[in-house]
This record gives sequence, structure tokens and C-alpha cells, in this order.
Amino acid sequence: MSDGPTYGFDTLQIHAGARPDPATGARQTPIYQTTAYVFRDADHAAALFNLQEVGFIYSRLTNPTVAVLQERVATLEGGVGAVCCSSGHAAQIMALFPLMGPGCNVVASTRLYGGTVTQFSQTIKRFGWSAKFVDTDDLDAVKAAIDENTRAVFCESIANPGGYVTDIRALADVADAAGIPLIVDNTSATPYLCRPIEHGATLVVHSTTKYLTGNGTVTGGCIVDSGKFDWSANDKFPSLSEPETAYHGLKFHETFGPLAFTFHGIAIGLRDLGMTMNPQAAHYTLMGIETLSLRMERHVENAQKIAAWLEADDRVDYVTYAGLPSSPYHDRVKAHYPRGAGALFTFAVKGGYDACIKLVNALEIFSHVANLGDARSLIIHSASTTHRQLTPEQQEAAGAGPGVVRVSIGIEDADDLIADLDQALSKASA
Repeated sequence: MSDGPTYGFDTLQIHAGARPDPATGARQTPIYQTTAYVFRDADHAAALFNLQEVGFIYSRLTNPTVAVLQERVATLEGGVGAVCCSSGHAAQIMALFPLMGPGCNVVASTRLYGGTVTQFSQTIKRFGWSAKFVDTDDLDAVKAAIDENTRAVFCESIANPGGYVTDIRALADVADAAGIPLIVDNTSATPYLCRPIEHGATLVVHSTTKYLTGNGTVTGGCIVDSGKFDWSANDKFPSLSEPETAYHGLKFHETFGPLAFTFHGIAIGLRDLGMTMNPQAAHYTLMGIETLSLRMERHVENAQKIAAWLEADDRVDYVTYAGLPSSPYHDRVKAHYPRGAGALFTFAVKGGYDACIKLVNALEIFSHVANLGDARSLIIHSASTTHRQLTPEQQEAAGAGPGVVRVSIGIEDADDLIADLDQALSKASA
């Protein structure tokens, strides 16, 4: 889209990054199912590989369909650029890759998706990295955890599984004071409910698999660069501020300024890690984003109604939905998430572990799957699935104890969803 008018979210979710195909006039972004691209001549090829000219080289690095998705997500998040990759987990590694080195650590929230906790506590050790987990509501604990080897603070805007909402601005202030970036996983909120960059985040990551695609068809991830961090302010980020030995000594920050992280993510991250998003996945996600605001409005409306019903039910111990007046995060939602608290939350079933198993087995409309953000309503017992590898203490800290189920409320008729939960709770408590 041309520079000039400031367009609204509903317009940008359809048009940002997309133009009619110059070869055919096709209005929908085509799936460019190709591996490589013909260079005009040898000088053109050299300019592309030297990053002196932007263009398409090889689809592990760049692809026209994926490029439209990158521009669209970056626009919706208020960033300067984005890098799409194969999954949300890939996006997390890609986000850390330019920042970290052997002996470095990331300070991470205890309230994270179980797979992220495992990735950070176990897998990244193989790179010589480590993670320190803290309650990000305790800002003093966050400050105490940051040391000379810390390279980032990581949190989720709306935490999976509990639906807790994060005070991003407060965390950003702590990270800024330490001279390190704040990385926010915005998967559960989407840019429709929250734009972390506006609250001080440096990088935003997404599992595009979830609400952005919204139809449960493809996996994908994305890292959005705010373009606001000074990578040369200290010596903590040599891959961005110093000559990069993996790219003939190029100084990314000096050369690309606000786009340094984005260019590094493509030229080094995708080139060497190979976590590439395929063009068909990008196409499905682009189609999903076209209805993002409409879906999120219904997701939130349904979640609010169902959470209130569950909270009033005697068969339920508690509900963690931050949109409820009883939630300790309710005021934070009103201040920072004015369009709603999302559609992801947990509730505890009286009867504990066994009752939860009976509940998920009895549901008819809700699907028992390891996913969230679908148009369909989904449920999972986290302690026996997504958070199974965690210790009991880690499960409790993440809000995924044995007597808790996580729900991702879809866009069906809310009364039908309540009826389904009602009959399943009856069987679970029998």
C-alpha cells in the first residue's frame, strides 16, 4: 500500500503488503511455489548476495508469498520488518539467535507454554545458552535475575495456558535499564488485542499457527522487529554491532540501521538454521489474517460469557480468565488490553486429575487437541500433555496443575458451548 493515509486495522489486515500480481493481475496473493529465481545477470546476483539490493535468491531465504505475510504482520504489529519461519518454536530460536552466545542467558517468565519452558530449560543448553525463570509480575525478581551475561527478557503478552496478562511496559522499563531487549510472544493476544511494540517491546514473536491463521491448517512462526533498539549501544550484541564473520565481515547495525535485526534474521538465521516457512503455509495464513479482527471480537465475546458461566458453576473451583471482574489482572486488562483479554484460559475442575480426564473425554463440540487459536473451541489437560515434561512445581507455576484444563474458546454459538461444558461437567462430577 502507498504511503499517505493512516489506515485502520481492518483495512491493513486485508491489504498490507499485498499488491495485484504484476504478471497476471491476480488480486489474491499467489502461491509462488518455486525454489529459485533467475538473476538478470551476474552483477544482479552479486548485488543480491552482498545485500546491496533487495530481491529473491532462493526460497530458504526469501519468497514472494512469504514476503507479503512478513510485511503484513510487521505492519499490524507496528514494526519495521519481520521474518517468517516454520513454527512458533522456530521463531523463538530465531529471535534469540542473533543475541545469544555460549555462556549467555535469557530471563524468562515462569508463565509460558510448556513447550517453551522445555525449549528454554533444556534444549538451548545444547547451544551453550541458559534461561532463568522468574515471576515477571515481581519486577524486583526480574531485575535481580539479570546479570552481565543476560541478553534478553522473554514473556508472553497473554500467557498460555492461564490467560494471565503481562504488564509489558513495566518489563520493558526493566529491560531498557539493563540495556537488553524485551521479547514478547504475542500469539494469544494478536496485534488486534495488544501491540507490544507500543508498550516498549523490542521484538515480537508469533506462532502464526494459532489465531493469525485461525483455521488449524498450517504451522508457522514470525519475528517482528520494532527497529527501535540500539544494537551498538554496548558490546553485548556483536553479531549485530560488530563485523559478522558469518557474512564477510558485514556490520549489520551500521549498514541497515533499524532493519539490522530483520536482515540478520534472513541473511544469517534462515540461511544457516533453515527454519523456512513454505509459501503454501504463508498463503493460508494471509487468508486467515483477512478476518482476524472479526474472529477476535467473537472469540473475546464468547470467552467472556463462558468464563462467567464457569465461575458461577459449583462444579468448578476457579477460572483464570483475566476479563472477569474477580481476576487480579482485571484492571490491567482495562488499561492495556482494551479490546479484551483474549479467549485462552484455564479452569479447575472439582475432583482433580481424574475429573479433568472425564471432562475432556465427554465433550462433543470442544476438540481435545494440542493447539489453540482455532475457529473451533479446543480443550486440553495440560498436566498430562503439553506440560507433562515439567516438574509439578513448574506445572503449578505455569498454571497447569493436575486439576486444571485449558480452553481455547472458538467462534461457535456460545450457548452451544456452554451446553457442551454443562453435560461434560455432569459426567465428570458423577
